[in-house]
Amino acid sequence: MKRSEVNEYITYALQFMAEHKFHLPPWATWSPSDWEGLKEPCREIFENGLGWDITDFGSGDFLKIGLTLITLRNGNLEKPSKTYCEKIMVVRNNQVTPLHYHVIKTEDIINRGGGRLCMKLWNSTKEGSLSDDFLEVKIDGILNKVRAGTKICLEPGQSICYTPFLYHTFWAEEGDCLVGEVSSVNDDKNDNCFLEKRGRYAEIDEDAPILHYLCNEYSQ
Repeated sequence: MKRSEVNEYITYALQFMAEHKFHLPPWATWSPSDWEGLKEPCREIFENGLGWDITDFGSGDFLKIGLTLITLRNGNLEKPSKTYCEKIMVVRNNQVTPLHYHVIKTEDIINRGGGRLCMKLWNSTKEGSLSDDFLEVKIDGILNKVRAGTKICLEPGQSICYTPFLYHTFWAEEGDCLVGEVSSVNDDKNDNCFLEKRGRYAEIDEDAPILHYLCNEYSQ
């Protein structure tokens, strides 16, 4: 991805969140110079991977396969403290997050507004492939039994719980969607198992100055 694209997508996300009255912490809009000299007081942000995450999952086509996220709070599996995580995401219309599951993380995914959040789910087999068996999933705390691969759509205000080893892919319909995530501690470096090999963090072509650091760039 080009840095100019990353800057554009963050700017769009900030506008979209403001339209839906979702407010971010001040550091979400800090420039690189604003972070200077704050290594020690901001250690939790750096070590726990808080901040912006713009990824095309190695697709080369962000608007087709990609996702905009910002992690607002998180614990750390190596330095136990908080036992929870919160993210807010912008899922663009018809933009797909590819099939994957988590080994450790349990997460509630919430449609916070905008379009419909649609998804398909499968249990994972022991070999890591897709199971055709029926699965049980809780939507707004209500247990549902659904056929593997069935399309499920959440209207604004609805939520679904993804448990470990549950393959999920999702996208937005009828407009861009603001999506919340409340989960156990998140570890994006090690706890994403894609059905097809994917890159988790985008490789950046520095064709423009950095507007805001991504969560994996603080070492700069």
